Amino acid sequence: MMTPERTEKFKRVASKRQVNLTVVLENVHDLHNIGAVMRTCDSVGIKEIFILNTESHLTEERIHLAAKSSSGARKWVDVNFYTKSKPCFEHLRKNYDHVFCTHMAEDSKSLYDLDLTASVALLFGNEHAGVTDETLKLCDGNFLIPQVGMVQSLNISVACAVSIYEAKRQRLVKGFYEDNPTMSKKEQEKLFDTYARRHELKIKNKFAPRLND
Repeated sequence: MMTPERTEKFKRVASKRQVNLTVVLENVHDLHNIGAVMRTCDSVGIKEIFILNTESHLTEERIHLAAKSSSGARKWVDVNFYTKSKPCFEHLRKNYDHVFCTHMAEDSKSLYDLDLTASVALLFGNEHAGVTDETLKLCDGNFLIPQVGMVQSLNISVACAVSIYEAKRQRLVKGFYEDNPTMSKKEQEKLFDTYARRHELKIKNKFAPRLND
């Protein structure tokens, strides 16, 4: 049985989940980076993320996501794991209106010019090669994080954190975490039941199965 304090915490967390905001990681090799991203996503209220591994050596049947860097966030953040772009984007398009990726180009927008209160997915590419050409064509646009240093790049987990905390800042202004939640009361109650079940059964969700088939 959960204590009253834990029950209240679960209800509070469920009420603040942002179901129209997500993150997509394409061909991110380092599981510690993925774990750090999940931890940050949980922190800002993101309910699910997408992992897209199209490189041949990353297309396993399931992906292990129990890195210490996630600090247990995997238990509360759902992971949709794909190894093909088309089914991944079909899933994304069902739940999110826009997909923007980090990519350096002449038409790239500043992160701070994006409307992150809309239904949106933010896609981050590989630590070295960035977003693939195939995925770039499937996105609605690309953005950059403004920087003024000598080295114009950020670690993938840091870039994600900066981006989704900007989303949180914009959403706080519109009351998405308080008076204007992104889920109905019924949806919040259903999510609370899901979290309570995971807690009671000690479900850790260490693995995410491939969803292509």
